[in-house]
Amino acid sequence: QDVLAKSFSGQISPASAQEVRKAMALTLTDYLIVPACLIGLAFAFLQFLIVKRIKLPGDEDEDSSDEEEIPLGDGPESAVPGIYARIMDGAQTFLRVEYMICAAFCTCFGLLIFFLISWGTGDYTQGLLTAIAFLTGAVTSMACGYLGMMVATFSNARTTLACANSGYTEGFNTAFRGGAVMGYALCSLGVLVLWILLTIYKAIYPDSSKWSILMDCAAGYGLGGSTVAMFGRVGGGIYTKAADVGADLVGKVVAGLEEDDPLNPATIADNVGDNVGDIAGMGADLFGSFAESTCAALVIAAATVQGSTESLTAAGWDALMFPVAISAAGIIVCILCSFVATNISPVKKMEDIEMVLKVQMVLTALLMLPVIYLLAVITLPETFALEGVRLKDGKPAHIEGSPFKAFICATMGCVGGLIIGLVTEYFTSHTYTPTRELATACKSGTAVNIIFGMSLGYKSCIIPVFVLAASIFVSFSLCDLYGIALAALGMLATLSCGLTIDGFGPIADNAGGIAEMALFPPEVRDRTDALDAAGNTTAAIGKGFAIGSAALVSLALYGAFVIRLEVKTGVNILEPTTFAFLLIGCMIPYWFAALTMKSVGKAAGEMVEEVKRQFSQVDKAGLQILTGSKEIKPDYERCIAISTKSSLWEMIAPACLVILSPLLAGTFFGVQAVFGLLTGSLGSSVQLAISMSNSGGAWDNCKKFIKNGFSEDPELRYVKNPKTDEEKAAAPKAKDAHDAAVQGDTVGDPFKDTSGPALNIVMKLQAIVSLVFASYFASINNGGGVFSVADL
Repeated sequence: QDVLAKSFSGQISPASAQEVRKAMALTLTDYLIVPACLIGLAFAFLQFLIVKRIKLPGDEDEDSSDEEEIPLGDGPESAVPGIYARIMDGAQTFLRVEYMICAAFCTCFGLLIFFLISWGTGDYTQGLLTAIAFLTGAVTSMACGYLGMMVATFSNARTTLACANSGYTEGFNTAFRGGAVMGYALCSLGVLVLWILLTIYKAIYPDSSKWSILMDCAAGYGLGGSTVAMFGRVGGGIYTKAADVGADLVGKVVAGLEEDDPLNPATIADNVGDNVGDIAGMGADLFGSFAESTCAALVIAAATVQGSTESLTAAGWDALMFPVAISAAGIIVCILCSFVATNISPVKKMEDIEMVLKVQMVLTALLMLPVIYLLAVITLPETFALEGVRLKDGKPAHIEGSPFKAFICATMGCVGGLIIGLVTEYFTSHTYTPTRELATACKSGTAVNIIFGMSLGYKSCIIPVFVLAASIFVSFSLCDLYGIALAALGMLATLSCGLTIDGFGPIADNAGGIAEMALFPPEVRDRTDALDAAGNTTAAIGKGFAIGSAALVSLALYGAFVIRLEVKTGVNILEPTTFAFLLIGCMIPYWFAALTMKSVGKAAGEMVEEVKRQFSQVDKAGLQILTGSKEIKPDYERCIAISTKSSLWEMIAPACLVILSPLLAGTFFGVQAVFGLLTGSLGSSVQLAISMSNSGGAWDNCKKFIKNGFSEDPELRYVKNPKTDEEKAAAPKAKDAHDAAVQGDTVGDPFKDTSGPALNIVMKLQAIVSLVFASYFASINNGGGVFSVADL
């Protein structure tokens, strides 16, 4: 701080200058982190160049990107550039407006951070550095989301052409590489920017005794990433599901159209939604998880351990940077494993797709374990003291860590995430019994399908919660709160691979939509549907990882908040204020889910009315869109405008609820109220997020199971134009089952793509807001709040 002040006045002494040079000197972890990030960025660029080799018709024509009317009768490949341009333009328009709103909010919130933290700590430098870190995290998150969306949109049309011209191998590789660009660019950029931020802040606080303040300031980076993620997840989720539900209800159920029939006015908006919700929103969400888990680990590691000189801070910068080193090493491990999917064991037939993706996840998780152990042995001292909240005989317990204990904590997270992912696959993939039972329930109608689907979601919570509980117990027993932060980082260590697979699904989904809108032969759509079905399952697995990591991240941030307040006696939930706000915290996720679900319902209702209006229009010849009118064409832009306007307006209230609830509780009722709020919100959000995401994923794959004819039961094989006697006899019941599955899927859409995933951010964002404003809360009546309800 003195160095910063003197640097502005030009009065740095030789001793101070020497401290700065020493602080800026690169250490062992720096030589790992920076090259790993640069290799990750280079690999992402290489994947982009490989995808770019597939040329769209008219790529050499300067005017090929102009939006033209989608030709419904010309050759399929000639229609692709026009469809691609519409999807790209719609996604860019939405993100441009959304990020303008985010930028305005983040600027105002950054000023609030500066003033409140400066006032709470009495230190304007700390307030300024926290605000800068917040804005840096927000800008990085927006850049990563926009980059991911652009590359995914760039890859979708090329995946369609690859499936049409080269079959499964090239189609899979194109979608996989498109997802890889986002995965590796996001992780590499996120780690690199955090490293730059920490290196600059270390020059401002060169003395290791000030590193706890340094890490408090750096926590703003996680808050910035998570704030943008909230807007991206909620806004993008409302957009995509408003279009999807509207297109399904009128297009499929009423008009009997296929999934992405070009006659459906909402189909372009639906495909745009896949990019802004499932790509940009999901990327920002997982970027926030990485940033927050790393910041939580750094804050806990840098905390001063009273009565001990063996803390991680005393051990040096390398020991402190162990959490960042895990994320950097994960980039390299994921790069090496990616060649298994594209080169060593490529996809050759439909049955290979899901297995190849699953091998990717399992292989990267297993290879990370020896890497984490090696990093722990190299960077951490043989024993080190940790600040924690565990009590022994009514006094703070002495917590001693070691490289092996740190390795076990990270392993619990890495293996626990893998188990949660595989359990999620079991409950959501139509390969297994639960989703097939759901399909059978569709024979009894929509109501029974929805009852079975909700039951499936609730049941799917059991094993993941036990796994999380075991991870938390073991990690906390070994290294207290630092162990929980390492478990979260272990779960996110293979984030590059997870994001690649997550991005693969929406790219394949868009590729299928383009194939149908361009009227490619059915076999092309069959290939893209196979990619999409596998992508849906792996996306559900990715959501399982995200929810599990969010629970651990939230708990780690909660612990960092408690340590930052220097609470030595633990948190007593039987305190009246704490218990009262625990109940309120349990309610927050339901309030949030209600707001987002209602928003999707309202926007979808508008979309349904607009599609019906367009279908009802009659031209001079008495023809409508569905009966072959040459005069009336689907108005795609009108549907895109409805989704854009609805989502941008509706995302404000849920975001404000999450961000302001801990801020208001801490300001008026004190830190005990925040303790209760975070405890209740965490416990409630985990269960609700898992059940909603898995119910929605199962309903989606149930629909695909019936639509694509995977069942041996003819009454569960939907054929639009039956030919055999068996198909004709079963057609009425098969259509009823298909309609019930579609209607169940429309209920599941906001479950799995809006409310469910956004609940990850609810628990994380409330915790990181509390951590960043900890000093402000503590300064108000000794942590008692304006009303002095209960102080520290």
